Amino acid sequence: MGREGYGVSTTIEKAFEALYASDDGSLDTAASLLAADPGADPELTRRGEEFVRTLWVRGWQPADLVRMARRELADEHVRLLTGLIRTETAGYGRLPHRWQAQIDELDTSGGRPADRFSQATTVLELYRLLVRLPRLDAVGPVPGDALPAAVAGEPRMLTRIRALLAKAEATGYPEEAEALTAKAQELMARHSLDEATLAAGAPSPETPGAIRIGAEPPYEQAKAILLDAVATANHCRAVWNETYGFSTVVGFEADLDPVELLYTSLLVQGTAAMTRAEAEQRAGGRKRTKSFRQSFLLAYANRLGARLSATSRRVAAETPTLLPALASREVAVTARTDELFPETRTTRVRAAWDEAGWTHGATAADKAGLHPNRPHLP
Repeated sequence: MGREGYGVSTTIEKAFEALYASDDGSLDTAASLLAADPGADPELTRRGEEFVRTLWVRGWQPADLVRMARRELADEHVRLLTGLIRTETAGYGRLPHRWQAQIDELDTSGGRPADRFSQATTVLELYRLLVRLPRLDAVGPVPGDALPAAVAGEPRMLTRIRALLAKAEATGYPEEAEALTAKAQELMARHSLDEATLAAGAPSPETPGAIRIGAEPPYEQAKAILLDAVATANHCRAVWNETYGFSTVVGFEADLDPVELLYTSLLVQGTAAMTRAEAEQRAGGRKRTKSFRQSFLLAYANRLGARLSATSRRVAAETPTLLPALASREVAVTARTDELFPETRTTRVRAAWDEAGWTHGATAADKAGLHPNRPHLP
C-alpha cells in the first residue's frame, strides 16, 4: 500500500472511532482530521454508501432512513442521506416493489455546508446515527434479491380508487367528498372480496406481506390510530412503533396499497377539515390549542373506524358464502402479525381532551364519508 493510501485509511479509521464514542468532543476532533485531508473524501462517501447498503439487509428502507434523519438531525443531514441513497440504489438493475416510489420522493435540493469542517461534521453526525440503528423485521425483498417479473402499470381497481380519493381531496363540498370516499372504501371492500373468491376457488401459495407507513409529527399517535382504523376495516393489522415513528401494516398484497392510499387521503381530508374548524374557533375568539387538534384527530379516527368497518361488513354480507374465505384470510394475517411481532402491547393516548376538538373531529369524519382501535406497540 502506498504512503498516500495509508494516510487516507488512517484518517478514516481514526475519524470513524468517533462514531462509537459518547461525547461530541471526539466528533469535533474527527471532523478536524477529515477537513484537513481532502484525499479522504472518496473513501468517506464509499463508507456512507456501505452503511446504507448494510441497513437494507437489516430491514430498513429509504423512507425509514429519511424519517429517522428528519426526526433526529437537520435538513443538511437529510440532503446528504438522500444523495447516498440515490447513489447506492442506482447500481441495481431493478428495485423491489415500492422502493422506487420512495426514492422518487427524495429531495436532494440544497447546497453543501460552506466549509470543510462543517461538511465533515454533518457527515459524521449522519454516519453516527446510521451505525446505531437496530435491525428491523424485514417487510419485503432488499435490493439485489431475486424479484418477480415486473408488472406494467397498476391494477385498474387501484387506479379507480386513486382517482376517487383525489377528487375527494380536491372538492370544496363536504357531501361530495363523503360520497367519493365512501365509494372508494366500497371498491376496496369488493376488491378484497374478489381476492377471497379467487383464493377460495384455487388456493395459492400467497401469504400475507407487510409495508411500513410513517406517521409524521405532530400528533403521531392520533395518526397511528387513524391508520389502524383503516387497516382493520380492510382485513389488515397495524402495529405502531412509537420509537421510530411508523406503523407496520400486515395484510395480503392486494389490500396493502389501497390501505395506504385511503389512509393518506383521509389524513389530507382530516387536516383540511381541522384547519377549517380552527378558523371557526378563532373567529369565535378562541385561540388554537394543541389539545383541540389532538382531540379532533382522535375523534376523526374514532368515527371513521366505525364507518369504514360498517361498509366492509355490508359488502361482505352481500355474499355470505364467502365469509369463511374472508375469515381464513384474516386468520392468516393475524398469524403473520404474531410471527413478526410476538410481543405487542396496547397503550393509552397521552393527550389533553378538548370537547370542541372532539366534536369537530367527529363531524369531519362523518363528512369524509365514511370504535377506535388502540395502536399495538412492538
